[in-house]
Amino acid sequence: MKTFERILIKIAIIQLIFLVIAQIFFHRLDAFPELKQITQYEGVTDNNHSEVLRSIQGKE
Repeated sequence: MKTFERILIKIAIIQLIFLVIAQIFFHRLDAFPELKQITQYEGVTDNNHSEVLRSIQGKE
């Protein structure tokens, strides 16, 4: 059972390393500028919390 646990821990560490590398590749090195434009178009990067609060409270 210990060997199986060691293998799972190694797989988890490898997955974490690949996740960090992918995040650096996509966000820091600006590999796909279209991806940045799409997120700006969808409004994911905007901080429009006041509009959300107004719609939740029912105010217009």
